[in-house]
Amino acid sequence: MARIIGGIGASHSPTIGFAKDTNKRDDPAWKPIFEGFDEVRDWVRRKDIDVMFMIYNDHITSFFFDHYSAFSLGVDDHYAPADEGGGPRDVAPARGHAALAQHVGMALMADEFDMSFFQGKPLDHGCLSPLSMMGDDSGPWAGSIVPLQVGVLQLPIPSAKRCYKLGKSLRRAIESYPEDLRVAVVATGGLSHQVHGERAGFVNEDWDNEFLRLIEEAPEELVQKRLADFVELGGMEGAEVIMWLIMRGALSDKVRRVHLNTYAPSVTNIATVVFEDLGDAPEAAETQAYRDHMMYELVGAEKLEGTYPFTLDRSLANFRINDFLHRLVIPEHRARFLTDFVALAAEYRLTDEEQALIRERQWIEMIRRGVSFFVLEKMAAVVGVSNPEIYAAFRGETLDEFLATRKVPITYSVAGGDRVQELDKA
Repeated sequence: MARIIGGIGASHSPTIGFAKDTNKRDDPAWKPIFEGFDEVRDWVRRKDIDVMFMIYNDHITSFFFDHYSAFSLGVDDHYAPADEGGGPRDVAPARGHAALAQHVGMALMADEFDMSFFQGKPLDHGCLSPLSMMGDDSGPWAGSIVPLQVGVLQLPIPSAKRCYKLGKSLRRAIESYPEDLRVAVVATGGLSHQVHGERAGFVNEDWDNEFLRLIEEAPEELVQKRLADFVELGGMEGAEVIMWLIMRGALSDKVRRVHLNTYAPSVTNIATVVFEDLGDAPEAAETQAYRDHMMYELVGAEKLEGTYPFTLDRSLANFRINDFLHRLVIPEHRARFLTDFVALAAEYRLTDEEQALIRERQWIEMIRRGVSFFVLEKMAAVVGVSNPEIYAAFRGETLDEFLATRKVPITYSVAGGDRVQELDKA
């Protein structure tokens, strides 16, 4: 069974990554940053941490305001460094623990947190600044991560209380995972800072010290604060420290602080802190009851003949082909699909099997493999096939045979413009 060994709090300022990438360890102005993270890295190594659950916020790099979620969990097995405008950092990609992520996702949804999920997205400094400091001269940290992106840059955002409650659920989720893993829950962001407006450059070290005391000794006092309180005390962007309450909620009431360091050289107070968890492991019966709770909504659905629930693991396993077909909503991709399929498929690294499934219109085989119906109907619209023709193929029937089972024998498609007129006349 997985165990939470402790919690880490770490600033995620781009200052940190800049210091590492420009080799400023021996510069007195930068050295305190390295000293703080050296302690964290050494603790991670001593405790044989297998997985770090990374709580962070993206800085409008991989996530934008066209679709902005409160809590978005990464379920991928690979995370590349993001290009934030001047090219990606020269750091190793992070390895994701997809199975643990999927388990946590199921658990948090069962606990009524409305999660979103991501894959195929790179990580910006919100996650990579502290994570890249876990490596040393011998190479990057060898463990894996599960990233949780918290949407704190567009109001309204989750409250401190909501973050703390999510942390409580996160503890149950992680400790009900059956594999023997040693997990550290890492909260990033802060401490006090503001990077916009006339208040830019605001730092409040007194509040930072009080925040660090409260999160260790009395997190419930922080939970009662409003966002406006965090903004007043720590700056608008410094209010992102509500993410630390997810980490603290995931720990037991009994913790021991084994490291603390702060340093405020410029526009933010850069901090590192480590808490060891002293709580007891859950009882076996309690763990099994929680696993049953997680699966309650779906038990039995997988046994329905001809039914293939589109789970997170199926989504990850088939992301490449689903992504390729989803892009048929883009006119340029659509045109190349019809005129230059082989070259286009090669660019998207489709396997020979995946190409054959598409080229030969193997509709039911794609469903069984894990291709979403809702990209198949896009493909069908492009190649001139109506939705009922796909349904008939799924059932092993001709179109006429399928239509004979309907009250009204109609055909239709999701195509638009001239294409829908062509399909209607076919």
